[in-house]
Amino acid sequence: MARKLFGTDGVRGVAGEFVTAELALSLARAAARLSPAERPQVVIVRDTRESGAMLQAALAAGVSSAGGDALLAGVLPTPAAPLLLARYGLDLAVVVSASHNPYQDNGIKFFGADGYKLSDDSELAIERQLESGQLSEAPAIGRVRELRGAPEDYLRELHTRFSELDLSGLDVLLDCANGATYRVAPEIFRRLGANVTVVADAPDGRNINADCGSTHVQALAEMVARGGHAIGFAFDGDGDRVLAVDRLGTVVDGDELLALAALHLRRRGRLSGDGVVVTVMTNYGFHRAMAQAGIEVATTNVGDRYVLEELRQRGWTLGGEQSGHIIEMGFNRTGDGIASALLTLEALEGRDLSERAAMAKLPQRLVSVRVRDRRALEQAPAVAEGVRSAADGLAGRGRVLVRPSGTEPLVRVMVEAPSEDEAQELCDRLAALVQRELA
Repeated sequence: MARKLFGTDGVRGVAGEFVTAELALSLARAAARLSPAERPQVVIVRDTRESGAMLQAALAAGVSSAGGDALLAGVLPTPAAPLLLARYGLDLAVVVSASHNPYQDNGIKFFGADGYKLSDDSELAIERQLESGQLSEAPAIGRVRELRGAPEDYLRELHTRFSELDLSGLDVLLDCANGATYRVAPEIFRRLGANVTVVADAPDGRNINADCGSTHVQALAEMVARGGHAIGFAFDGDGDRVLAVDRLGTVVDGDELLALAALHLRRRGRLSGDGVVVTVMTNYGFHRAMAQAGIEVATTNVGDRYVLEELRQRGWTLGGEQSGHIIEMGFNRTGDGIASALLTLEALEGRDLSERAAMAKLPQRLVSVRVRDRRALEQAPAVAEGVRSAADGLAGRGRVLVRPSGTEPLVRVMVEAPSEDEAQELCDRLAALVQRELA
């Protein structure tokens, strides 16, 4: 049976329409009932959306009605959940967030006792429980209580990991996206000695990700350059991704941050397997830089879920995405934007980010072409031939990627080439071909 509720990152949709209190209660009750623990201990974390408190209450009711204890950790970044699971030996974590989406959306995702997001099979089992209707109340009702000190627990984990990082006097500008990092991110930077200026740190329930954060990083870039700050970091709404800005106002994406981290961990002897996992969207320049450094690269489909699966299979430490999802398995089991920002500063070893030389990015062009049926791409020989021809012409110099969107009637056309003009010309040509054949 295919999953109907869960996507690649939990259940997500418009709060109050698709993601309702009733759905949250049912999901939590089913997940708690499926836990092997006799009285499952379940921590609940949320971001700053106005619907978060409602869904948190519903989830807590679901857990307690199944005989489990719900521990409310309040507003914290998503990556705090697996760390709290490990710290307290809990059985399950639930995160209420829609990440970088607008405030109208919300989502529910589960982490198991091992700190990893639930597997496809586990999510399917939850859906089957819901469909079976066998969700009667448990003989004993569990408790709902606040998990006091949860923010400090998360900060302590960060401080322990980066205890040797001295940021004394460093002028940092943080964009907290009016989201889950708005308290803990400035605090850990200050504890490590940085002079911190913060923007988008006044959440009102509706301004999360609104013209701020990693999805609107250009605003931060202008503020860093105009204000004379040494470096800036922009988080997303739930704090599992980050982008950086150097003192000149240049945006540094996840590919470059990952390259810095990989070379740094390799020098320190902490890059297990001497490999790193990326997605098909990762810039060709990253692959060239890693090849020169003797670091193996494994490539997955787009999505931090797939990056994590590959890391686990290979037993490697580091992986990530261009969007700023970076996973360092030595610290956490999921992307952690704050930890990734600190890892970047650790990797710089006192150098300025504007002087980075981890990789040379190739110019990239990306176009989304609306089509009748995105699945028709597989049976489009003219498009396949055009892609082969373009790829042959770029062999050893760049690359071409044409793929269907996972959720919309779109085909994504991406070209990376040595020059802006060549990338643009090839991208326009292939986009026109897709339009002609599939629109």
